[in-house]
Amino acid sequence: MGYNYRIISADGHTVEAPHIWDKYLPKKFADRAPRLVKDAEGGDAWELMRGQPPMTLGLVTNSGKWGRRYEDNKWTGFTYDTIRKGAFDGKERLIEQDIDGLDAEVLYPSQRTMAVFMAQPDDQFHVAGVEAYNTWLYDEFTAPNRDRLIGMAQMPGVGIDAAVRALKEAKRIGFKGVIISAFPSGNDEFSEADDPFFKVAEEEQMPVHIHSGVNQAGKRKAATNASVGKSVVLTATGGKAHLQLSGGTIGQASTLTSQMIFSGLFDRFPHLKVGLVECGAGWIPHFLENMDDHWWRNRVHADSTLKMLPSDYFRRNFFCTFIREPFAVRNRYDIGVKNMMWSSDYPHHRHDWPYSRRVIAETLAGVPAEEHYAMVCGNAVELYKLDQKA
Repeated sequence: MGYNYRIISADGHTVEAPHIWDKYLPKKFADRAPRLVKDAEGGDAWELMRGQPPMTLGLVTNSGKWGRRYEDNKWTGFTYDTIRKGAFDGKERLIEQDIDGLDAEVLYPSQRTMAVFMAQPDDQFHVAGVEAYNTWLYDEFTAPNRDRLIGMAQMPGVGIDAAVRALKEAKRIGFKGVIISAFPSGNDEFSEADDPFFKVAEEEQMPVHIHSGVNQAGKRKAATNASVGKSVVLTATGGKAHLQLSGGTIGQASTLTSQMIFSGLFDRFPHLKVGLVECGAGWIPHFLENMDDHWWRNRVHADSTLKMLPSDYFRRNFFCTFIREPFAVRNRYDIGVKNMMWSSDYPHHRHDWPYSRRVIAETLAGVPAEEHYAMVCGNAVELYKLDQKA
Protein backbone atom coordinates (compact mmCIF):
# COMPACT_ATOMS: atom_id res chain seq x y z
CA MET A 1 0.00 0.00 0.00
CA GLY A 2 2.39 2.70 1.20
CA TYR A 3 1.93 6.41 1.81
CA ASN A 4 2.55 9.30 -0.56
CA TYR A 5 5.26 11.14 1.36
CA ARG A 6 6.18 14.61 0.10
CA ILE A 7 7.25 16.49 3.23
CA ILE A 8 8.58 14.84 6.39
CA SER A 9 9.79 16.79 9.40
CA ALA A 10 12.78 14.89 10.78
CA ASP A 11 12.44 16.52 14.21
CA GLY A 12 9.15 17.08 16.00
CA HIS A 13 8.23 16.82 19.67
CA THR A 14 5.61 15.68 22.08
CA VAL A 15 4.55 17.02 25.45
CA GLU A 16 3.50 14.35 27.89
CA ALA A 17 -0.29 14.04 28.23
CA PRO A 18 -1.79 15.06 31.59
CA HIS A 19 -2.58 11.42 32.47
CA ILE A 20 0.69 9.84 31.34
CA TRP A 21 2.31 9.21 34.72
CA ASP A 22 -0.89 8.11 36.46
CA LYS A 23 -1.56 5.59 33.70
CA TYR A 24 1.86 4.34 32.67
CA LEU A 25 4.25 4.79 35.63
CA PRO A 26 4.09 1.87 38.12
CA LYS A 27 2.06 2.74 41.21
CA LYS A 28 4.98 2.08 43.55
CA PHE A 29 6.54 5.28 42.21
CA ALA A 30 3.39 7.39 42.68
CA ASP A 31 4.93 9.46 45.49
CA ARG A 32 7.78 10.48 43.15
CA ALA A 33 5.83 10.80 39.90
CA PRO A 34 5.81 14.16 38.10
CA ARG A 35 2.63 16.07 38.91
CA LEU A 36 0.78 19.00 37.42
CA VAL A 37 0.93 22.28 39.31
CA LYS A 38 0.25 25.90 38.44
CA ASP A 39 2.84 28.43 37.33
CA ALA A 40 2.93 32.08 38.41
CA GLU A 41 0.33 33.06 35.81
CA GLY A 42 -2.05 30.18 36.42
CA GLY A 43 -0.71 28.04 33.59
CA ASP A 44 -0.05 24.32 33.82
CA ALA A 45 3.44 23.14 34.70
CA TRP A 46 5.06 19.84 35.61
CA GLU A 47 6.69 19.54 39.00
CA LEU A 48 9.16 16.90 37.93
CA MET A 49 10.69 16.62 41.40
CA ARG A 50 9.16 17.57 44.69
CA GLY A 51 10.21 21.04 45.77
CA GLN A 52 11.97 21.88 42.50
CA PRO A 53 10.85 24.71 40.16
CA PRO A 54 8.15 23.40 37.80
CA MET A 55 8.62 22.85 34.06
CA THR A 56 6.35 25.29 32.26
CA LEU A 57 4.71 24.66 28.88
CA GLY A 58 4.85 27.88 26.89
CA LEU A 59 7.80 27.62 24.52
CA VAL A 60 7.40 23.89 23.88
CA THR A 61 3.77 24.14 22.75
CA ASN A 62 1.68 25.95 20.14
CA SER A 63 -1.55 27.88 20.64
CA GLY A 64 -4.17 29.77 18.67
CA LYS A 65 -6.05 28.96 15.48
CA TRP A 66 -3.10 29.92 13.29
CA GLY A 67 -0.29 29.58 15.78
CA ARG A 68 1.41 31.98 18.14
CA ARG A 69 3.29 35.06 16.96
CA TYR A 70 6.95 35.36 17.87
CA GLU A 71 6.06 38.47 19.87
CA ASP A 72 3.70 36.43 22.04
CA ASN A 73 6.21 33.75 22.97
CA LYS A 74 6.64 33.24 26.70
CA TRP A 75 6.97 30.35 29.12
CA THR A 76 4.11 30.86 31.55
CA GLY A 77 0.33 31.12 31.52
CA PHE A 78 -0.50 28.25 29.14
CA THR A 79 -2.71 25.32 30.13
CA TYR A 80 -3.57 22.00 28.53
CA ASP A 81 -6.96 23.54 27.73
CA THR A 82 -5.47 26.52 25.86
CA ILE A 83 -2.56 24.99 23.94
CA ARG A 84 -3.12 23.17 20.67
CA LYS A 85 -3.84 19.55 21.47
CA GLY A 86 -1.47 18.05 18.91
CA ALA A 87 1.38 18.39 21.40
CA PHE A 88 -0.05 15.52 23.44
CA ASP A 89 -2.82 13.93 21.33
CA GLY A 90 -1.91 11.94 18.21
CA LYS A 91 -5.26 12.39 16.46
CA GLU A 92 -5.02 16.14 16.87
CA ARG A 93 -1.40 16.07 15.71
CA LEU A 94 -2.51 14.61 12.38
CA ILE A 95 -4.90 17.53 11.95
CA GLU A 96 -2.08 19.96 12.66
CA GLN A 97 0.15 18.16 10.17
CA ASP A 98 -2.56 18.54 7.52
CA ILE A 99 -2.90 22.26 8.19
CA ASP A 100 0.87 22.67 7.84
CA GLY A 101 1.10 20.47 4.75
CA LEU A 102 3.26 17.80 6.40
CA ASP A 103 2.91 14.11 5.68
CA ALA A 104 4.85 12.81 8.68
CA GLU A 105 7.05 13.75 11.63
CA VAL A 106 9.85 11.98 13.48
CA LEU A 107 8.98 12.51 17.15
CA TYR A 108 11.19 13.02 20.21
CA PRO A 109 10.36 13.34 23.92
CA SER A 110 10.82 16.31 26.20
CA GLN A 111 14.46 16.15 27.16
CA ARG A 112 13.73 18.23 30.24
CA THR A 113 11.52 15.42 31.53
CA MET A 114 13.87 12.63 30.48
CA ALA A 115 16.76 14.45 32.13
CA VAL A 116 15.12 14.26 35.54
CA PHE A 117 14.45 10.54 35.28
CA MET A 118 17.96 9.91 33.99
CA ALA A 119 19.56 11.80 36.85
CA GLN A 120 17.94 9.52 39.43
CA PRO A 121 20.23 7.42 41.61
CA ASP A 122 17.44 4.82 41.72
CA ASP A 123 17.89 2.66 38.61
CA GLN A 124 14.37 1.27 38.82
CA PHE A 125 12.77 4.71 38.86
CA HIS A 126 15.06 5.85 36.05
CA VAL A 127 14.04 2.94 33.82
CA ALA A 128 10.37 3.10 34.82
CA GLY A 129 10.09 6.74 33.73
CA VAL A 130 11.70 6.05 30.36
CA GLU A 131 9.53 2.98 29.78
CA ALA A 132 6.37 4.86 30.77
CA TYR A 133 7.08 7.51 28.15
CA ASN A 134 7.88 4.95 25.44
CA THR A 135 4.71 2.98 26.17
CA TRP A 136 2.54 6.10 26.02
CA LEU A 137 4.23 7.22 22.81
CA TYR A 138 3.74 3.94 20.96
CA ASP A 139 0.48 2.62 22.42
CA GLU A 140 -1.34 5.93 22.51
CA PHE A 141 0.18 8.94 20.74
CA THR A 142 1.37 7.29 17.52
CA ALA A 143 -1.42 4.70 17.36
CA PRO A 144 -3.75 6.80 15.13
CA ASN A 145 -1.30 6.56 12.21
CA ARG A 146 2.25 5.26 12.61
CA ASP A 147 3.00 5.98 8.95
CA ARG A 148 2.80 9.68 9.87
CA LEU A 149 3.66 9.70 13.58
CA ILE A 150 7.13 8.15 13.69
CA GLY A 151 8.18 7.92 17.32
CA MET A 152 11.75 7.47 18.52
CA ALA A 153 12.15 5.32 21.64
CA GLN A 154 14.05 6.90 24.52
CA MET A 155 16.92 4.74 25.80
CA PRO A 156 17.88 4.51 29.50
CA GLY A 157 21.37 5.19 30.82
CA VAL A 158 21.78 2.87 33.80
CA GLY A 159 24.14 0.39 32.18
CA ILE A 160 24.91 -1.41 28.97
CA ASP A 161 22.71 -4.47 29.59
CA ALA A 162 19.63 -2.34 30.21
CA ALA A 163 20.37 -0.22 27.14
CA VAL A 164 20.75 -3.27 24.90
CA ARG A 165 17.51 -4.77 26.24
CA ALA A 166 15.67 -1.49 25.64
CA LEU A 167 17.00 -1.27 22.09
CA LYS A 168 15.93 -4.81 21.26
CA GLU A 169 12.52 -4.21 22.80
CA ALA A 170 12.06 -1.00 20.80
CA LYS A 171 12.82 -2.91 17.61
CA ARG A 172 10.44 -5.72 18.58
CA ILE A 173 7.60 -3.33 19.30
CA GLY A 174 7.98 -1.49 16.02
CA PHE A 175 9.93 1.71 16.71
CA LYS A 176 12.05 2.84 13.75
CA GLY A 177 14.87 4.36 15.78
CA VAL A 178 16.07 5.31 19.25
CA ILE A 179 17.38 8.37 21.04
CA ILE A 180 20.23 8.34 23.55
CA SER A 181 20.46 11.15 26.09
CA ALA A 182 23.20 9.47 28.11
CA PHE A 183 25.92 7.08 27.06
CA PRO A 184 24.47 3.54 26.85
CA SER A 185 27.04 2.23 29.33
CA GLY A 186 25.86 4.71 31.96
CA ASN A 187 29.41 6.09 32.17
CA ASP A 188 30.34 9.76 32.21
CA GLU A 189 32.35 9.51 28.99
CA PHE A 190 32.00 7.83 25.61
CA SER A 191 34.11 4.66 25.42
CA GLU A 192 34.25 1.15 24.02
CA ALA A 193 32.03 0.15 26.94
CA ASP A 194 29.21 1.51 24.74
CA ASP A 195 30.09 -0.85 21.87
CA PRO A 196 27.60 -3.62 22.66
CA PHE A 197 24.75 -1.14 22.25
CA PHE A 198 26.04 0.15 18.92
CA LYS A 199 26.67 -3.40 17.74
CA VAL A 200 23.02 -4.30 18.30
CA ALA A 201 21.88 -1.02 16.75
CA GLU A 202 23.80 -1.95 13.60
CA GLU A 203 22.48 -5.51 13.60
CA GLU A 204 18.88 -4.38 14.12
CA GLN A 205 19.28 -1.53 11.60
CA MET A 206 18.07 0.97 14.18
CA PRO A 207 19.32 4.56 13.71
CA VAL A 208 20.66 6.09 16.92
CA HIS A 209 19.74 9.74 17.48
CA ILE A 210 21.50 12.36 19.57
CA HIS A 211 19.11 15.24 20.16
CA SER A 212 21.03 18.44 20.96
CA GLY A 213 23.68 16.42 22.79
CA VAL A 214 24.25 13.75 25.40
CA ASN A 215 23.27 15.96 28.29
CA GLN A 216 22.52 13.41 30.97
CA ALA A 217 25.78 11.50 30.85
CA GLY A 218 26.61 10.14 34.27
CA LYS A 219 23.36 9.05 35.90
CA ARG A 220 24.66 9.54 39.45
CA LYS A 221 24.69 13.34 39.20
CA ALA A 222 22.45 15.24 41.61
CA ALA A 223 18.86 14.69 40.51
CA THR A 224 17.61 18.25 40.32
CA ASN A 225 16.38 20.43 37.51
CA ALA A 226 19.55 22.47 37.91
CA SER A 227 21.63 19.42 36.97
CA VAL A 228 20.25 19.35 33.45
CA GLY A 229 21.20 22.85 32.41
CA LYS A 230 20.75 26.43 33.50
CA SER A 231 18.04 27.06 30.92
CA VAL A 232 15.70 24.67 32.76
CA VAL A 233 15.87 26.77 35.91
CA LEU A 234 15.46 30.03 34.04
CA THR A 235 12.43 28.85 32.15
CA ALA A 236 10.85 27.17 35.15
CA THR A 237 10.92 30.14 37.51
CA GLY A 238 9.00 32.43 35.20
CA GLY A 239 11.76 35.02 35.47
CA LYS A 240 13.22 36.87 32.50
CA ALA A 241 15.25 34.28 30.62
CA HIS A 242 18.54 35.01 28.91
CA LEU A 243 18.64 34.49 25.18
CA GLN A 244 20.59 31.36 24.32
CA LEU A 245 21.75 30.31 20.88
CA SER A 246 22.96 26.88 19.85
CA GLY A 247 26.69 27.35 20.34
CA GLY A 248 26.82 24.92 23.24
CA THR A 249 24.81 22.38 21.30
CA ILE A 250 27.13 22.65 18.31
CA GLY A 251 30.19 22.31 20.51
CA GLN A 252 28.91 19.18 22.19
CA ALA A 253 27.71 17.65 18.92
CA SER A 254 31.04 18.25 17.20
CA THR A 255 33.03 16.91 20.15
CA LEU A 256 30.98 13.73 20.39
CA THR A 257 31.01 13.23 16.62
CA SER A 258 34.79 13.51 16.48
CA GLN A 259 35.17 11.18 19.47
CA MET A 260 33.01 8.57 17.77
CA ILE A 261 34.89 8.84 14.49
CA PHE A 262 38.43 9.00 15.91
CA SER A 263 37.70 6.04 18.22
CA GLY A 264 37.21 3.75 15.22
CA LEU A 265 33.55 3.14 16.08
CA PHE A 266 32.55 3.15 12.42
CA ASP A 267 35.30 0.76 11.41
CA ARG A 268 33.94 -1.62 14.02
CA PHE A 269 30.32 -0.98 12.97
CA PRO A 270 30.40 0.33 9.41
CA HIS A 271 26.63 0.20 8.89
CA LEU A 272 25.71 2.07 12.08
CA LYS A 273 23.67 5.26 11.50
CA VAL A 274 23.90 8.16 13.96
CA GLY A 275 21.78 11.30 13.78
CA LEU A 276 22.61 14.79 15.02
CA VAL A 277 19.18 16.26 15.69
CA GLU A 278 18.51 19.95 16.36
CA CYS A 279 22.23 20.66 16.31
CA GLY A 280 22.12 22.71 13.10
CA ALA A 281 24.04 21.99 9.92
CA GLY A 282 25.81 25.16 8.76
CA TRP A 283 28.82 24.49 10.99
CA ILE A 284 29.51 21.05 9.53
CA PRO A 285 31.72 21.95 6.50
CA HIS A 286 34.25 23.76 8.66
CA PHE A 287 34.11 21.00 11.25
CA LEU A 288 34.80 18.29 8.66
CA GLU A 289 37.64 20.28 7.12
CA ASN A 290 39.19 20.85 10.52
CA MET A 291 38.74 17.22 11.58
CA ASP A 292 40.44 15.92 8.43
CA ASP A 293 43.36 18.32 8.87
CA HIS A 294 43.76 17.45 12.55
CA TRP A 295 43.76 13.75 11.78
CA TRP A 296 46.22 14.06 8.91
CA ARG A 297 48.76 15.96 11.04
CA ASN A 298 48.45 13.70 14.08
CA ARG A 299 47.53 10.26 12.77
CA VAL A 300 51.04 8.76 13.10
CA HIS A 301 52.00 9.77 16.62
CA ALA A 302 48.41 9.09 17.78
CA ASP A 303 48.55 5.57 16.33
CA SER A 304 45.31 6.13 14.45
CA THR A 305 44.00 3.07 12.64
CA LEU A 306 41.21 4.79 10.71
CA LYS A 307 40.72 3.31 7.26
CA MET A 308 39.20 6.47 5.73
CA LEU A 309 39.27 10.22 6.16
CA PRO A 310 37.18 11.38 9.15
CA SER A 311 34.88 13.30 6.82
CA ASP A 312 34.22 10.10 4.87
CA TYR A 313 32.86 8.46 8.01
CA PHE A 314 30.59 11.45 8.61
CA ARG A 315 29.09 11.25 5.15
CA ARG A 316 28.69 7.46 5.36
CA ASN A 317 27.44 7.10 8.93
CA PHE A 318 25.90 10.38 10.09
CA PHE A 319 22.81 12.38 9.23
CA CYS A 320 21.71 15.77 10.53
CA THR A 321 18.57 17.88 10.70
CA PHE A 322 18.18 21.55 9.91
CA ILE A 323 15.29 23.95 10.43
CA ARG A 324 15.62 27.33 8.76
CA GLU A 325 19.19 27.38 7.44
CA PRO A 326 19.62 28.85 3.95
CA PHE A 327 23.37 29.00 4.60
CA ALA A 328 23.52 25.25 5.22
CA VAL A 329 21.47 24.59 2.09
CA ARG A 330 23.83 26.73 0.00
CA ASN A 331 26.71 24.63 1.35
CA ARG A 332 24.90 21.31 1.04
CA TYR A 333 27.56 19.69 -1.13
CA ASP A 334 30.16 20.26 1.61
CA ILE A 335 27.78 18.70 4.15
CA GLY A 336 26.28 16.00 1.96
CA VAL A 337 22.85 16.26 0.38
CA LYS A 338 22.14 12.68 1.45
CA ASN A 339 23.06 13.56 5.04
CA MET A 340 20.56 16.42 5.48
CA MET A 341 16.91 16.29 6.56
CA TRP A 342 14.61 19.27 6.99
CA SER A 343 12.72 19.61 10.26
CA SER A 344 10.18 21.94 11.86
CA ASP A 345 10.82 21.33 15.59
CA TYR A 346 7.05 21.55 16.06
CA PRO A 347 5.48 22.46 18.47
CA HIS A 348 8.57 24.04 20.03
CA HIS A 349 8.90 27.78 19.57
CA ARG A 350 11.27 27.57 16.57
CA HIS A 351 8.53 26.10 14.39
CA ASP A 352 6.94 27.98 11.48
CA TRP A 353 3.52 26.31 11.66
CA PRO A 354 1.36 26.65 9.61
CA TYR A 355 3.81 28.11 7.09
CA SER A 356 6.34 25.29 6.80
CA ARG A 357 5.74 24.94 3.06
CA ARG A 358 6.57 28.60 2.49
CA VAL A 359 9.70 28.35 4.66
CA ILE A 360 10.85 25.25 2.77
CA ALA A 361 10.32 27.03 -0.55
CA GLU A 362 12.35 30.02 0.65
CA THR A 363 15.12 27.98 2.28
CA LEU A 364 15.54 25.60 -0.67
CA ALA A 365 15.00 28.17 -3.43
CA GLY A 366 16.90 27.15 -6.56
CA VAL A 367 17.73 23.66 -5.30
CA PRO A 368 17.30 21.02 -8.03
CA ALA A 369 14.16 18.92 -7.63
CA GLU A 370 16.01 15.68 -6.86
CA GLU A 371 18.05 17.29 -4.08
CA HIS A 372 14.99 19.14 -2.76
CA TYR A 373 13.08 15.87 -2.49
CA ALA A 374 16.00 14.16 -0.75
CA MET A 375 16.26 16.79 1.99
CA VAL A 376 12.56 17.27 2.70
CA CYS A 377 11.43 13.68 2.29
CA GLY A 378 13.55 11.09 0.48
CA ASN A 379 16.39 10.80 2.98
CA ALA A 380 13.93 10.17 5.80
CA VAL A 381 12.01 7.62 3.74
CA GLU A 382 15.25 5.73 3.12
CA LEU A 383 16.63 6.01 6.65
CA TYR A 384 13.47 4.88 8.42
CA LYS A 385 12.51 2.37 5.71
CA LEU A 386 9.13 3.99 5.16
CA ASP A 387 6.76 2.51 2.61
CA GLN A 388 6.68 5.24 -0.04
CA LYS A 389 3.71 4.89 -2.36
CA ALA A 390 4.86 4.63 -5.95
